[in-house]
Amino acid sequence: MAASHSEVWQGGTVAATHSLTPEIRRIEIDVDDPVRVDAGAHVVVRMPIAGEIERRSYSVVDASPDGIRIALSVFSSPVSRGGAAVMNALAPGDRVELTRPLNDFPLRLGAPRYVLVAGGVGITAMIGMAERLRDAGADYRVVYAGRSRPLMAYLNQLEERHGDRLSVHVRDEGTSITVPALVEELAPGTEVYVCGPIRLMDAIRRAWLDRGLPIASLRMETFGNSGWFDAQEFTVRIPAIGLETRVSSTQSMLEALEAAGADMLYDCRKGECGLCEVRVLGLVGEIDHRDVFYSERQRNASEKMCCCVSRVVPATAGDAVVTILTT
Repeated sequence: MAASHSEVWQGGTVAATHSLTPEIRRIEIDVDDPVRVDAGAHVVVRMPIAGEIERRSYSVVDASPDGIRIALSVFSSPVSRGGAAVMNALAPGDRVELTRPLNDFPLRLGAPRYVLVAGGVGITAMIGMAERLRDAGADYRVVYAGRSRPLMAYLNQLEERHGDRLSVHVRDEGTSITVPALVEELAPGTEVYVCGPIRLMDAIRRAWLDRGLPIASLRMETFGNSGWFDAQEFTVRIPAIGLETRVSSTQSMLEALEAAGADMLYDCRKGECGLCEVRVLGLVGEIDHRDVFYSERQRNASEKMCCCVSRVVPATAGDAVVTILTT
C-alpha cells in the first residue's frame, strides 16, 4: 500500500469519549465523508490553540468497516503543545474539522514475518496493523512497552486478541524492553514497525544498523512532542527575508514560521519525510532532533533540521536562537 499524502478536509461529529487510562482518552468521531481506513492511518485535526488555528495528527486506532466512525486516542503529555487539552475537552455532539485518513506509515503485506514495537501511546498506531496481520494469517509478534500496566491503553484487548503473540514489557515490574536482544533475535526477512518515544526508536535504529540489517525493513512513526529535552521557547531568524519570530513551547517551528508569514515546504509534519528541512546558518543553543529522517551522523553535524518537529534548547542559561535558510 503506497503512502497517502493528499489532504482532503471534512467535518465530523464526536460520537463518544471515555478515558482509557489516567493519561489517555478515546474519542470516537462520525465523519461526514467516510472512506476505507487502512492500517497505520492517521488524521490531522484543525483546532484553536492560544488564539491560533493549529494542526495535530492522531493515529486512527480502529474504524467501522464503512469508515463512518473512527476512533482516536489522545495522550495528555506533560510536554503537550496544547492539542491534548482541546481534544480532551470534546464531548458528544461537538463538531471537529479533520482530514480524511492519511497514511505515511503503511503496512506492507507479503513479508515472511513481522514484529510491531510500541512504546506507550505508540500502541495506537499498531492496533490496526496487528488486526490486519491476524486476519491475514501472517507470522507476527507485538511488543508493547510501558511504564506501568494501568497506564498501558488497550492492554486487555491486545491480550485477548493476540495471546502469546503479544510480549509485554513493564518498567515498574522490572521487565523493560532490551533493544539489542530484541534486534539480535530477529529472523532473516523480518519487517519491523516501530512507534513510540524518540529514545526507543533511536535505540532500535542503532541496534539495527549495528547488525547490518536492511534499512528498508525497518519502518518508524514518531510523534512530535517526543524529544530529548522538554519543549522551551526559542527564536528563529530567516535573514534572507528579514523575518524573526518566537517559537512558543506549544508550537512547532514550522507553525511559528507559517504564522509569521513564511512560505514553507512540508508534507508529513511528523519528522519522517524531510521535505520541511531547513539549513542552519547560526545556532545559539542545541538542536533537539525529534525526527526519524536523518542519520545519526547528520544529526551530530547540526547543519540542518526538520522544522516540523525539531526544536532548539539553550546550551546554558539564556535564550536559544537558530538562524536558518529555507529551501
